[in-house]
Amino acid sequence: MMTVNYVLTRLRSNLAAPLCSRAKAARLLLPLPLSNLNLSSFSSSTSDIYLRKEQSLMSLFKQCSTMKDFKQVHAHITRTGFDRNLYVIGKIVVFCAVSEGGDMDYAVSVFNEIEKPDGFLWNTMIRGLGKTNQPEKAFVFYKRMQERGELADNFTFSFLLKFCGQLGSVMLGKQIHSDTMKHGLESHVYVRNTLIHMYGMLSDIETARRLFEEITGPDLVEWNTIIDCHVYCGRCKEALDLFLRMLHSFIEPDKATLVVILSACAALGALDFGRWVHSRINHTSLGNIVSISNSLIDMYAKCGAVEEAYEIFNKMKGKNIVSWNTMILGLAAHGNTDKALATFSKMVEEKTETPNDVTFLGVLSACSHGGMADDGRRYFDVMSKEYHIQPTIKHYGCMVDMLGRSASVEEAYRLIMRMPMERNAIIWRTLLASCRIHGHVELGEKVRSHLLELEDHSSDYALLANIYASAGQWNEMTTLRKAMQNRGVQKPEPGNSLIAIHAAAGTRIKRETEDR
Repeated sequence: MMTVNYVLTRLRSNLAAPLCSRAKAARLLLPLPLSNLNLSSFSSSTSDIYLRKEQSLMSLFKQCSTMKDFKQVHAHITRTGFDRNLYVIGKIVVFCAVSEGGDMDYAVSVFNEIEKPDGFLWNTMIRGLGKTNQPEKAFVFYKRMQERGELADNFTFSFLLKFCGQLGSVMLGKQIHSDTMKHGLESHVYVRNTLIHMYGMLSDIETARRLFEEITGPDLVEWNTIIDCHVYCGRCKEALDLFLRMLHSFIEPDKATLVVILSACAALGALDFGRWVHSRINHTSLGNIVSISNSLIDMYAKCGAVEEAYEIFNKMKGKNIVSWNTMILGLAAHGNTDKALATFSKMVEEKTETPNDVTFLGVLSACSHGGMADDGRRYFDVMSKEYHIQPTIKHYGCMVDMLGRSASVEEAYRLIMRMPMERNAIIWRTLLASCRIHGHVELGEKVRSHLLELEDHSSDYALLANIYASAGQWNEMTTLRKAMQNRGVQKPEPGNSLIAIHAAAGTRIKRETEDR
């Protein structure tokens, strides 16, 4: 094994040797970790071998794994004049802009020093900026790119269109779409697919569908994109129709197709269609893919076939955190409290996955549906004390619902008031529904006053009116109805009955089964 001292000794003996020995000396450095490199000796011994230095720097880059490493190499290439080499300096920009351990601000500062960046570097910066918490900055760089006379290509537009969808900006999306046409790139397969995806994310499914229908012989990726867009926009029935069209076109589905189609079945409650898809999966090699098994569990649970979901779960090999969470949530949603908590206990015992915030949403929901307030309180404490998971407003919502179901409405109110985050209308409405069930007039009035500060909703008046009616306080009920008339508040529509409102408040966690 070569040590640093050994390498440095060999370097010194080769510095006075002919050129070929100097190259050999440079090669000695390459296998060593960056922290062990004597960069100044490396520089002086190879300064006259330009090409070999470039190759050696590439080897140095391969050894870098942190920003500290890259900054050290950057300082070295700046001292040796290699910061004018676009290929070398580009390596710094790429790592800083798009790597997980990068530094976007550092990438910007390095990029700004480049005299004539090429299209690849412009695209790298646009891509990197779009991944930050301020993706709009990517469009600032796009404008700079145009001002500098650099032509955008299919990669540029694919990145920008994706960011338009993420930002939810219809105006910006149409502007970039217009630019793709000006550059003659609208029909480019990569750009066209990203355009379809963007319009789907912007809920303009008609434009997305039009762009798709203009494609002659769409491939699997394009089918997947348009199906996914329909599911995203809540057009699940049409998504299933598109899936059948795809099969009739002799395009075989892949993992992405099946995951989306199963989510559409789950949303529609289309159990028979879901079973048919499952039977197709069993005749392929895709049946053992974890994400597909997770989607099957989710579909069966949401369609009410929780035993079929549990059967798939038990047969699974290599369960991940989503597998456990989906099963726990599915059992909890259907009132199988004991089985949900037993599944959680098994997860903890096996120690293959660590419970996360979604896991505890399922556990707390199970306690709520099972009327197990004491267990719920214990799990709520365990979540933060043992697993160091900070409760979100959804966890507090589960607790409020659970305490309300067990008639501990005053405790639920105190819990809401202790919440470290802003209270929303959903959590107050959950408590108001509990006040109606248990006839807590005074607390119900207090809760409604909090709701009025947030929004004026007819269902809140209806809940309070029912509280007054249950307590026989007809004068207060009449006064409330007059207040509704004065504020122009309409009675809730039949679809928003008190029972439906309470059920929605109590079971909203069922939707928390997406593969994150």
